[in-house]
Parts: sequence; structure tokens; C-alpha cells
Amino acid sequence: MSRPKIGNEWWTAPTESEGGQLIMVTGRSGVEPLIATGKYNDRIEVTWKYAPDPTGMPDVGTSKTMELVTESFHAVTAKDSGVVMTGIYTGAGERNWVFYAISTQKFQSLLNKALADFEELLPITIYAERDPEWAEYREMKDCTEILRNED
Repeated sequence: MSRPKIGNEWWTAPTESEGGQLIMVTGRSGVEPLIATGKYNDRIEVTWKYAPDPTGMPDVGTSKTMELVTESFHAVTAKDSGVVMTGIYTGAGERNWVFYAISTQKFQSLLNKALADFEELLPITIYAERDPEWAEYREMKDCTEILRNED
């Protein structure tokens, strides 16, 4: 199965948690062709909780490892037509990577490939639900678009 051509441009905007801590939101543009297929209905969130600094951000070592994980996710999703990463949230003691997939089985295979080279056990949890309307993505895009237009 080939995936429709999508954009690979990302935006980043700051927001705040309910407790007032900084959260950096990074979202992907150009995914409308995937939404239009009606096939990418499973939203999967991979969460890494960490001990935050006073601003809610991870320490340097944790941040570097998280960036390596992000790079690995980018690499495997670029090769896999059934999964796309659409957002990354970092702050308030956790990082969340958000994906849309044609199935949770497809995502599980991708996750195993992405994390295979990491020697240490990563402190992640995985949550999945059906989101055929892409509600999470649309909310993230709408909320950060307001913030980006204020600059």
C-alpha cells in the first residue's frame, strides 16, 4: 500500500499545561490527503514521563535520548505507509508522540522497528483509540494556529 503524498513541514508553538507549566507543541502540516483517505483511523499516543525541571522540561540527558527516539520515529514512518507521526508535545513532565495509523498492529510493528536499537528499556506507555475524525490533530492544529498567528 502506498501512502498519499503528504507534507513534511512542522510547526512549533508554546502553550501551557493546566498547572501553568510550559508545553512545546510540534505539529505536522500537510496531512489532509491522509485524512481524506478515511483509512488512518487509529490514533496512538506514546508517552514518556520524566522528572521535570522547574519549567516542566526534561533534563539535558533525557532530552537527548528523546530526540534520538523522535529521529527513529521519523525514519521508520518515512518508510512505512501505514503510520504517520502528526504531533509531539513536550512539557509538564512528559513527552507525547502522536501517530495516526491504519491499524494498531501496523503501529506495533513500526514501534518495534523504531525502538530496536535502544539498549535501555525506555519508560514509555502506549495508548490507542479510534479517531476517524482526527479530532486530536484538528484541535492541536486549531489551538496552535491561534498562538502562531499572535506572533
